[in-house]
Amino acid sequence: MAAPAAPPRFGPLQLLLAAAGTAAAVLDVCADGWVAAEYARGGHPGWAALALALLAAASVATQACSWLWLRSDPPALRPAVPPWLLAALHLLQLGFLFRCLHALRVGWKVCWTKAAVEEEEQNRMAFLSHDISMLRLFETFLENTPQLTLLLYVILRTNKAEPSQGLGICTAFLCVTWSLLDYHQSLRSFLQDKYELSLGSSIIYFLWNLFLICPRILVVTLFALLWPYSVAVHFPLVWLAMFLWVSLQDTDFMESPGPEQLYRAMVAVILYFSWFNVAQGRTLYRSIIYHGFILVDSTLLVLSWLWCRFPSDEHSYLIPVVSAALPCYLLGLALRVTYYKWLHPNVRAQQEGGYDEVDANGRSNGLEFRSLSVPDLVNRRMQWLAQAQFPVSRPVGQHFLNGAAAVESAV
Repeated sequence: MAAPAAPPRFGPLQLLLAAAGTAAAVLDVCADGWVAAEYARGGHPGWAALALALLAAASVATQACSWLWLRSDPPALRPAVPPWLLAALHLLQLGFLFRCLHALRVGWKVCWTKAAVEEEEQNRMAFLSHDISMLRLFETFLENTPQLTLLLYVILRTNKAEPSQGLGICTAFLCVTWSLLDYHQSLRSFLQDKYELSLGSSIIYFLWNLFLICPRILVVTLFALLWPYSVAVHFPLVWLAMFLWVSLQDTDFMESPGPEQLYRAMVAVILYFSWFNVAQGRTLYRSIIYHGFILVDSTLLVLSWLWCRFPSDEHSYLIPVVSAALPCYLLGLALRVTYYKWLHPNVRAQQEGGYDEVDANGRSNGLEFRSLSVPDLVNRRMQWLAQAQFPVSRPVGQHFLNGAAAVESAV
């Protein structure tokens, strides 16, 4: 058995990327505020209120998760600040930003740490990075995807695009797809002797998520354009179906039943827009069911729009765009197949006699999860996630990480 491996070293490049991620998050909030202000200035207080409400709802849910995680963490893993200050920061919706800034501070220290404390600081930075990655994923899907739908709706409704809206669209699309890639890479760091995602693999992973999410947002926007209040009925119905889907798979991610319902509710929002698996085992059939449901639902939304708008000249320029939605979605699925067939790190693992894939199907392999030398600095939530996302068979006498598997992300 190979010796346990330490987490990937956090160096200047990783510090730069972490700083860029924090800056992007701040820029995204500023862009949303700018858009809302432009709506109010343009005489549309309802749009402004909706934009701010989406921002507030996503922030409250993210801060709640952050606070619940901090309360359940061992004292050694909490920031060295008074508990009342942490609580105040989360109430002021600054908890996630505080986490990011604290991680940058620790990351700076790690980049210049002495060898004597290197391992402990590396483990601490890995813990902070994994939580931030998960919180960023929640925040982007709860805020950016609904904001994108609203932005496109307003642009199509008014037939003009303001600079603030263009910035908002660009930052939102970038944040959504980047958060998925960052989350996937973060989970992979829990694999011992893992195979890193190459640049080509990362690009394809980024693109297939983008090509699957864009058509979904477009068709929801067109449906809202047809009947402005229809999404207020469509979203709760689909969200409820997805919530039941998650609940039936008996997730066990949070520390207690109450917070677990919050987690399931947030995952259901993600599933409204993008695939996000929440159980161990083979994902092929669950993925087919999910994408089949989304294809049928999206097709019905598009047909409703075409039936009521066609052959009207209004928004006739959208016909080619709508016609490209299905090919775009199918291209995303094709890129996903390409990723797993030729670019996924498990291709290298198979060449060396092992497997490193979600649907391992119980086959024996040589991959193990990391076992860090400082147990108190292990992020057990992300361990559970990694164990669900990269299941490996359990050879006799071999022990893996403790804890129940919780979820598997969009992979």
